[in-house]
Amino acid sequence: MNAARALLGAAHAARWTALPPLTGVAMLALIVGAVIVAPREAVEGEVQRLFYIHVPAAIAMYIAYGITFVASLVVLWRRDLRADAVARAATSVGVLFTALVLATGAIWGQPIWGVWWAWDARLTSTLVLLLLFGGYLLARSLADEHDEQAARFAAIFAVVAFLDIPIINMSVRWWRTLHPQPIVLRMPGDQALPDAMLAVLAVGVVAVVLLALWLVALRADTEQLAQRAAALRAAVDRREDA
Repeated sequence: MNAARALLGAAHAARWTALPPLTGVAMLALIVGAVIVAPREAVEGEVQRLFYIHVPAAIAMYIAYGITFVASLVVLWRRDLRADAVARAATSVGVLFTALVLATGAIWGQPIWGVWWAWDARLTSTLVLLLLFGGYLLARSLADEHDEQAARFAAIFAVVAFLDIPIINMSVRWWRTLHPQPIVLRMPGDQALPDAMLAVLAVGVVAVVLLALWLVALRADTEQLAQRAAALRAAVDRREDA
């Protein structure tokens, strides 16, 4: 038990000691890999280099909302408002990366498709995800940090909103879309990614996921500090009224 607590304590402390330097080194490696190491794509040209940001951002988006999903289940099961703080933190990071996914996709789409936006199944379902979790953040911000009922209602909404993620993931297989088919986690017969590009993409995934986890940790600390400050203000108000 003591060993487990020590391990958890070390992992918690790593958000300040290990994550920042690891994230910095990985992001630098991503920039060098995407700009210099990765070969120029023969058909799409230089705009294809956005791929090394776009795909990792999508994976980071999934991970952030996955944290929201788990934390929301904890809120519903344990009524623990610390999990509500984690859910709000992860959602804010998820919304950030969802916006990045849509922005990089639009920048890539303009020269390739000839338009900034198309009502493609994957694009539209990703936009719906952004609106759903943006609405979650807005609704949760309107209630007090210590409002347990609001936290539970928001948790239910987050769990339901998370169901859009498998729809996004499978949209290119379920419907005819403009979005390219998967070339990393692919089915037999799908187009393969060259080894050099795959290596740079792997570095990008590590870098962006580390960045997302660091942002979630920082945001969760901020949310929990806000909860404590609100509790202290409430205690002071009660004492003054007494």
